[in-house]
Amino acid sequence: MDSLEDTFRTLSIARRLQPDDPSYVLDLALPPVPGGSSSLDLLGASCSNHSVRLHSRETLRMWREYQGHTGAVFGVRFSPSSNDLLYTGSADGTVRCWDVRTPGSAATRVFRSDPAHSYCSFDISCTDRVICAGTEQVGEDSLLVFWDNRMVRDGGTEKDRLLGVYSESHSDDITAVRFHPSQADRLASGATDGLVNIFDLSLGTEDDALVTTCNCDSSTSFLCWTGKNLDQLLCLSHDEGLHLWDLSRLDSDEPLTIFSSPDARTLVPLPEGALLDYFVGGAWLEEAGHLLVVGGCHSGELHILECSASGLKLMTSLRGGHSATVRCFQWDPVGGGLLTGGEDGDLLQWKAGAEEIIVGKKDTFKSASSMQIKAKAHRKHATNRDKKQTA
Repeated sequence: MDSLEDTFRTLSIARRLQPDDPSYVLDLALPPVPGGSSSLDLLGASCSNHSVRLHSRETLRMWREYQGHTGAVFGVRFSPSSNDLLYTGSADGTVRCWDVRTPGSAATRVFRSDPAHSYCSFDISCTDRVICAGTEQVGEDSLLVFWDNRMVRDGGTEKDRLLGVYSESHSDDITAVRFHPSQADRLASGATDGLVNIFDLSLGTEDDALVTTCNCDSSTSFLCWTGKNLDQLLCLSHDEGLHLWDLSRLDSDEPLTIFSSPDARTLVPLPEGALLDYFVGGAWLEEAGHLLVVGGCHSGELHILECSASGLKLMTSLRGGHSATVRCFQWDPVGGGLLTGGEDGDLLQWKAGAEEIIVGKKDTFKSASSMQIKAKAHRKHATNRDKKQTA
């Protein structure tokens, strides 16, 4: 832990990319496959202008930009089995796959379900076989939609690709979907209904597959599998609650909850009396064996926290980087640094003892499309809260 704390304590800006386009950086993804592939240097980013960008993870320079989505691109993931395939999920009702070796704007695969479906979360199983997307509420239904990725590769029709849907487990927008990193059939989903569901897809029907339900009493914003055996689940909520559950206790009488707070911002004393405004997300650092949670202030300041059964511990604060809310981060185990993106449009790389190199420039910080994304992010949560207060 000492070496990890030393690394974070000495983090400073190594590179700053300031693109001409002032769109928000909404999500980041790094290739998960180790080895000597040249595409390992890639960093994927989704932006509020509906574009998908490819950057060098080392220099941050943009290599390529893909256009095709017509709605907000809320998530980006590299294929678990290939560094050359990048998947993106969008509110336009599609999940798209891009071959990063091929220039141009055409996706190599497009996954759809009903035209009325608008997605707000997605993920890919660790075997690259199954893709799952969570929909916004459609009528009385909120759906988990599943596709068989192999059928697409084998030239299957759009009808063949769709494996089916789960429709009974959530009653509002499904805002987070997360496959287990090593168990292909285990899936966690969270929604604005306050429920986090754990499924074992190998058990068949939705009722049989639903292993357990955890209640976070709020709208789920982020899920992360964590722990030495990856049998714990971190949940963050839109009103900054934090919950840590131990799912290895499912077959015992022990409570699943390891740690829980409806507003975990109040648990973190910051230097100079500063207050934590929000949580960006979390990440399990496998080599170090610690759960990282990143929080921030709307002025752009970042705070790196360690999360454990005893709560949250401040490891370091990062200043002088972003000038607005940070939307996403990735810890780069290869380069040994932190990558962050946010509403100022900047993409930053932080490394221990680094000196800043500015990669590009930009003139403005806001865009109309960015403001629409920001407003939409909390619409359903506010509505859900109003319903609870009225009840």
